[in-house]
Amino acid sequence: MHCFSAAVFLVTFLIPSLATSADWPRWRGPAGDGCWNPQEVPKDFAQQEPKQLWKAEIGGGYGGVTVAEGRVYLMDRPKAAPGSERVLCFDLETGRLLWSQNWPADYGDMDYANGPRASVTVLEGRAYTLGAKGMAMCLEAETGRPIWQVDTVTAHRARVPTWGFAASPVLNGPRVLLHVGAESAGSVLALDRDSGKLIWQGGTDPAGYCTPEIIQHEGRRQLIVWGPEHIQSLDPETGSGFWRWPYKITYGVSIAQPLYRDGLLLVSGYWHGTRTLRLGREPNQVELAWSEEKAMCGLMSAPLFKDGIVYLLDKNRGLQAIELKDGKILWSDDNTLTPKDRNPQMSLVWLRREDGLASLLNANGELVYVKLSRKGFEELARHQLIGKTWAHPAFVEARIVARSDTELVAWKLWNSARQSP
Repeated sequence: MHCFSAAVFLVTFLIPSLATSADWPRWRGPAGDGCWNPQEVPKDFAQQEPKQLWKAEIGGGYGGVTVAEGRVYLMDRPKAAPGSERVLCFDLETGRLLWSQNWPADYGDMDYANGPRASVTVLEGRAYTLGAKGMAMCLEAETGRPIWQVDTVTAHRARVPTWGFAASPVLNGPRVLLHVGAESAGSVLALDRDSGKLIWQGGTDPAGYCTPEIIQHEGRRQLIVWGPEHIQSLDPETGSGFWRWPYKITYGVSIAQPLYRDGLLLVSGYWHGTRTLRLGREPNQVELAWSEEKAMCGLMSAPLFKDGIVYLLDKNRGLQAIELKDGKILWSDDNTLTPKDRNPQMSLVWLRREDGLASLLNANGELVYVKLSRKGFEELARHQLIGKTWAHPAFVEARIVARSDTELVAWKLWNSARQSP
């Protein structure tokens, strides 16, 4: 393992990045790939002390935070009404509650029953949600007024997994895609975005906990769905199957988002390790490129990729750098970036990918800036922002909005160039 000590820079002014940032309107950011890319970043992160802008009291939940057009969205389980779930919308600048919308949700004996798991997906003035017990809703993003709602369990025979539905809604043209494992062949339901009516259902697996993703391979789009028994590829327009690869998982914990690059699809699970599939020229062609059962076992944290290297949180060794082409492990952080635990977690995003700059919110609620490369990692700064959390924060320009089971907090992370001395 190679590890560099924390860097101390002499220059503290800001430099522009090559890409501009946007809102954080969906799970893992604007493109769903964990890229932040603010317009400016500090040269010396250790000299930039975060400033808390506001905080608000909320209920429990694991769902991530999203931000669109100056509004912050999340789902929770209110303390005053534990038999329900709700969507909350706050003003990004002030933290003022703009609206809330709730519905009944009896968790029964569901494990980890503190609140919803999915992020709110926002597009074109509408907010799409999926509750832990299967209630799907479309709301006016500005007011919270319901446009439609569908109980996927009663309407489509969706099967609630052990820990509740966790996959965030994915938008694809006129459709909203929901990973709910409906009987008899409905790993994914495609509902009309305007009406909530069923367009198609496809895939044979029960529901896992992983948000589906649409990839582009050999000029064709494929919807990748990871469930407790298979990795599947569906046509995102029709729901018909291209291929499926067997990968039966103990307790059905298919959670972390797969990573696709350069014709290879990497999927990593807690109990049975990593499978990397090579996709063929035709959409129905797939084969195993390599696998590793013991030494790289992901859980909840979605991996990052740069220059042939996958950065993956392993359940035993912490963050690892892995050659995508052959599975060679280059280094691990020995659990220094997030605590070693039975269920280790960090939300890892690229701060500026071209320079290998990343940021992570770890399970203790610490924001850690790191520089990643094939040679090792360099911790640049660390700041305590919130209490213990597994939820993915939202990054918007020089701000982060993060949540725990009790509060939602917004921080300004650094000054802009115009404000710097």
